[in-house]
Amino acid sequence: MNDTIAAISTASGQGAIAIIRLSGPDSFKIVQSIFLTPHKSKTISFTGTRGLHHGWIQSGEQLVDEVVVSHFTSPNTYTGEDLIEISCHGSTYIQQIILKILIDKGARMANPGEFTQRAFLNGKMDLTQAEAVADLIASSGAASHRLAVDQIRGGFSSELALIRNQLLDFVSLIELELDFSEEDVEFADRTHLKTLVNTIIDRISSLVSSFELGNAIKSGVPVAIAGETNVGKSTLLNALLKEDKAIVSEIAGTTRDSIEDCIHLGGIEFRFIDTAGIRATTDRIETIGIDRTYQQIAKARIILLVTDATAEAESSLPWIQEILLKIREDQDVVLIINKADVNPESAALFQQEVEEGIADYVTRNASRVTVHGSRVTAHALRVSAKTGLGLGTLEEELLRLVNYKSLEDSDVVVTNARHYEALTKAQSALYRTQNGLDMGISGDFLSQDIREAMHYLGESTGQISTDEVLGNIFQHFCIGK
Repeated sequence: MNDTIAAISTASGQGAIAIIRLSGPDSFKIVQSIFLTPHKSKTISFTGTRGLHHGWIQSGEQLVDEVVVSHFTSPNTYTGEDLIEISCHGSTYIQQIILKILIDKGARMANPGEFTQRAFLNGKMDLTQAEAVADLIASSGAASHRLAVDQIRGGFSSELALIRNQLLDFVSLIELELDFSEEDVEFADRTHLKTLVNTIIDRISSLVSSFELGNAIKSGVPVAIAGETNVGKSTLLNALLKEDKAIVSEIAGTTRDSIEDCIHLGGIEFRFIDTAGIRATTDRIETIGIDRTYQQIAKARIILLVTDATAEAESSLPWIQEILLKIREDQDVVLIINKADVNPESAALFQQEVEEGIADYVTRNASRVTVHGSRVTAHALRVSAKTGLGLGTLEEELLRLVNYKSLEDSDVVVTNARHYEALTKAQSALYRTQNGLDMGISGDFLSQDIREAMHYLGESTGQISTDEVLGNIFQHFCIGK
């Protein structure tokens, strides 16, 4: 923390402008030693809380580049330290030369995420806000951008702080009782505590439940396109992407490996994976591809089961039933009746037969197949990947399954697996508190469970942290941020 760090903060490669950033106690001194004003003097003075300075960077007697230097005086900076940003021309050579000059003058190369790590250590943001910086940089759509901005502004942190403070007030009263144990005094109203714990458990449960949606928005929603050979899976992928990504052929088994690409619908990124057609085969390569199909189905959040409206419904049901046995409760399945343009009446009859067959199968295997509301779409979608028929309805169905539009602007959504884990542990500790209150156990045991819940809530925001945790978080940042 006593070092002055430096790094290139803009993306690698050549561009119009690049930014090189310094932070630390010697930032101003280092830049003053290499900066020339337009009149070739070194009389620059970094006065005031912030300012812009036009001039030149020099190395010895050689002029390197014409730059604009921005200075920010601690503690009112991103890192909480004296901070400099040098805006130079975007030549890769110029960037590297200026960075080398700064290091030669006493700075050192910043580690990944070290600027943001210093902001956290200097109290400029908590850990959830620091992690949201990385999420904001990586955001690829309107939805992920909104969630990252909300977290940077402290929405999630405020929620956890409120819960933690409520628990702290009560645990303080319970522990005060322990000091007067011989006098049998009760400072903490147990009825009030039960109500509070129940309310907090409900709120944490809501946050835990939001992780499925939050993680999907942050990472992109994986959608597996599965089905038999020659039902039009690759054509459907190309139609959704609006480009010829996958090879389309009337030859069965053309797709032998998974093909993946992304599109944005309603501000959410969907990652579509076209898979090898499912069929009995002796071809070793095709068999490997079919095995990978089942692997992709297992990883998917949404599964599009594509059938051929020109085929016999009875032939499609066995493999559909096999897939239904494998889906989990956190997966959604949509049945696609493709090639519906060839013979609309036949396609409608095919759809009816397949829907009835699935409904009968689900009824007979209710203990093994999860079907409720959004998990297996009761009504199949008739589409034509070739003409575009029904694709708009399919896109609407995908957005409905993600259910992003149901979020209110004030809703807090968990997007980070570390936060999810901490919340589930806090939830478990509060369940023990709840059981302890029902059993009438003593205050010292109640205090232990409440403090454990507070510990895990504090881990999320960084009030309680270790070097190992911080290292694991910030090593995934880009250098210069």
